[in-house]
Amino acid sequence: MTEAQATIAADWAAVKLRPRDTGLPMSVWITENEGYPHDVRVKVSLLHGGRGSWVSSPSIGIRPQPHEIVAGSLPAADVALVSRWIELNHQTIVDFWNDTIGIHEVVARLQKIEP
Repeated sequence: MTEAQATIAADWAAVKLRPRDTGLPMSVWITENEGYPHDVRVKVSLLHGGRGSWVSSPSIGIRPQPHEIVAGSLPAADVALVSRWIELNHQTIVDFWNDTIGIHEVVARLQKIEP
């Protein structure tokens, strides 16, 4: 792993949100905008139960509304559920992306989805 990859890995790993934090059946990752060439997005584990790595996880963009970055990369039911969670937490995710709140405030503001 290169130094740049290790730095990016540390970013994503620092903000892994597990099912107990979100109410989702899988883990998701959010990050601050550290100069990424894309808009705000959420990485979604392909594995249910809180396992998985951000490296192999597809992304869902959140603006203007939740959408898969690569269509068909997640099961439709997972896209629908994560999209609902994103809508509940849209402002929190954007505020974290914009570096106006820290991870502790993210956790305090986070709303769990009701399955």
